[in-house]
Amino acid sequence: MAIPQRKKIALVGAGNIGGTLALLAAAKQLGDIILFDVVEGLPQGKALDISHAVPILGSSVSVRGTNDYKDLAGADVCIITAGLARKPGMSRDDLIGKNSQIMTQVAHGIRDNAPDSFVVVVSNPLDAMVTLCQRETGFPHNKVVGMAGVLDSVRYRAFLAEETGLSPVSINAFVLGGHGDDMVPVRSYTTAQGIPISKLVSAEKLDAIEKRVRCAGGEVVALLKTGSAFCSPAAAALEMTESYLLDQKKVLPCAAFLNGEYGHTGIYMGVPVVIGKNGVERVIDIDLSPTEKQALDVSAGKVRELISCIP
Repeated sequence: MAIPQRKKIALVGAGNIGGTLALLAAAKQLGDIILFDVVEGLPQGKALDISHAVPILGSSVSVRGTNDYKDLAGADVCIITAGLARKPGMSRDDLIGKNSQIMTQVAHGIRDNAPDSFVVVVSNPLDAMVTLCQRETGFPHNKVVGMAGVLDSVRYRAFLAEETGLSPVSINAFVLGGHGDDMVPVRSYTTAQGIPISKLVSAEKLDAIEKRVRCAGGEVVALLKTGSAFCSPAAAALEMTESYLLDQKKVLPCAAFLNGEYGHTGIYMGVPVVIGKNGVERVIDIDLSPTEKQALDVSAGKVRELISCIP
C-alpha cells in the first residue's frame, strides 16, 4: 500500500503570527511546513526552534525556513501574514500603502510557484489585502479567502463567556462585514447551545460587549505597545486551513467574494461560508434583522472605500 504524501503548508511571513501558525500546525500534524520571509535568518531560526519542539509534541512533520519563493512549490495551502503590524494609534487602514506593495510581491511569488494552492490572507487591512491578493494571483475567487470573521467571532464568544460564566465552546456567534470598526456582530444568531444570547445577557451589556468586539484588536495593540495580536489570528487561520485540508466543510465567517449574496456584488466581505476541499464551497445567505442588514450595508460601503485606496 502506498503511503499517502503529507500535505504542504506554506506560511508567508515569519513574524509572530507565522511562527505561532507553524507551531500550531506542527502540533496538529496537518502537514509539512515551510516558513518564508524576506528577512534572512528569521524563518530559518524560527523553523529550527520549532523543529526542536516537534518531538515533544509527538509530531512527525518537517518544519523548514526559507528566503526563496521557489520553495513554496507544491504547497497545498499558502497562509499570508506578511506585512507591517499595527502600532498604538494606528488603524488597520493606515497600513494600506506599504502592505499593498508587500502583498503584490507575495501574490506574484505564490502565483508563480504554488499555482494550485488555497490562499488564506491574514495581512491587514484585511478586506483590501485579500482583494489585492486575488487580483494579483489571478486565482479563482473560491481559492482566495480572508481570515477576519473567525477571529472577530471568537473574540465575541470569549467576551460573552466572560460575562455569562459559560464555556466559550458552548457559545456560537457570527461577526460579519469588514474587518474594522464597522464589523457587525450578529446578535440574532448568537446563542449558548441554542439559547438566544438575549435570554442570558441584557441588551445594555450586549451593546457594550459588541462595542468591545469592534475595538478588540486595538485593545491588544494598546496593551502590547510594540505589535498586534498573534495567537488568536494564528488559531483562526489554522481552523480555516484544517477545514480545507481535511474537507471538514465547517461553516466559518470569512472574507469571501460576493456575487449578489447579502445584496452585494464584486467585493470581498465577511460572511458565513462553507470551507471544504474545493476552497470556499458556498456562501450561506442568512436572514438578518433590519438593523443588522443596515449595519452590514454600511460596513460594505466602508470596504468599497478601502478597496478604492489600493495603490
